[in-house]
Amino acid sequence: MYHIVSKLLMYGSMPKDSILMQLADIFRQMDRGTQSDDELVTRIYSQVKRILILGTDYAFDKNLWHNYLTYLLITDENPFSITCEKVGASVGSVNAFARADFKAFKQLFDFDFGPAEKKLNIDCFSRLENYTSIQKKELMYNKNVSEKVRGLSEKLEKAADENEFFDAVTGFYKDFGVGMFGLNKAFHIEHTGGENVKFLPINNMDEVKLDDLVGYEIQKKKLIDNTEAFVSGRRANNVLLYGDAGTGKSTSVKAIVNEYYDRGLRMIEIYKHQFKDLSNIIAQIKNRNYRFIIYMDDLSFEENEVEYKFLKAVIEGGVETKPENILIYATSNRRHLIKENWNDRNDMEFENDLHRSDTMEEKLSLYSRFGVQIGYIKPSKKEYNNIVINLARRSGIDMTDDQLCLEANKWEISHGGMSGRTAQQFINYLLGKAEV
Repeated sequence: MYHIVSKLLMYGSMPKDSILMQLADIFRQMDRGTQSDDELVTRIYSQVKRILILGTDYAFDKNLWHNYLTYLLITDENPFSITCEKVGASVGSVNAFARADFKAFKQLFDFDFGPAEKKLNIDCFSRLENYTSIQKKELMYNKNVSEKVRGLSEKLEKAADENEFFDAVTGFYKDFGVGMFGLNKAFHIEHTGGENVKFLPINNMDEVKLDDLVGYEIQKKKLIDNTEAFVSGRRANNVLLYGDAGTGKSTSVKAIVNEYYDRGLRMIEIYKHQFKDLSNIIAQIKNRNYRFIIYMDDLSFEENEVEYKFLKAVIEGGVETKPENILIYATSNRRHLIKENWNDRNDMEFENDLHRSDTMEEKLSLYSRFGVQIGYIKPSKKEYNNIVINLARRSGIDMTDDQLCLEANKWEISHGGMSGRTAQQFINYLLGKAEV
């Protein structure tokens, strides 16, 4: 195995502690006789356990060794894979290097662990080749990743040579991309010191669709129109969704990401204390072949908070133009985002009908930098009842419309008033009672 791994060029920069590099070293020590059988078995079991953990996390099955190698291929961000993500497998010298690597991976796919198992009296690799996942796929958090890895793995198993291997992998890169952005819809960020930012996949994002949000058709259309233009490569605007709590602002953003994921839309959620990292985030994603929504939930600023200045600089007015593949979508209960008080008006001057207030202009200018502003207001009683009835019918609740409305109106009085969120909480309550 170490002879095969040593031939990797484009994919050869894996960390020494990676599973593949560790297994290669184990086989090297085995051939050289520099470690005892017991030491070799212990090291092999350690790496097999890591493969099993990966398999459990992503509900891999059948041939876990092939699933692991496939996972390596579609998460390795190198000059070749990133170029394929952007333009496909173009003609060039780098393709020769890649084909040589794929020839090595084909040999790894077909690697015979039998002699090593016989020598060490183990059968763990044989068991990995015919593995049944213990995790129910409909309940797993990483379903999207799992399906993609298992699907490509089956194609690669059938590849006759490195050329078919090449076509399958590069086709995947072009269709879905490479690395974490190719496999996941949404991300948090983690500041790792200095200017480094790490992207952490959100594996349990709600699978909500826009149709799940009852009502608010005008608001949804505005959001769809802007996002459609964005993912189609046309001019689009930053979006502010403002209004009453529980009216579906955050749900709408999640739904739009689910709706356009297959067309390359990704979401990065950040919080106020991370605004200082905005420039670093943009620097890492501006050259990728995706459309990114930087999402800020419940955005508002108190009088003494100055993080909004980082946001203003990024949206407009900075030296560097914001890349075309990035937009900012924010939700807020405040239309003007930054709290205004009477002290802000102390520097007002009236002369020749001119109104001068630098403080107010500073605070109000952030709102104006969102080209699309969509208002979500609390529903009327009629609209609230309609939401409840629609949600109840979708959930299979067997109550008349009059019964539902009567109980729903009792519920909202003690649960925050009429809103889509209150309606959903009421339906959850009914479903919970039905399950007892």
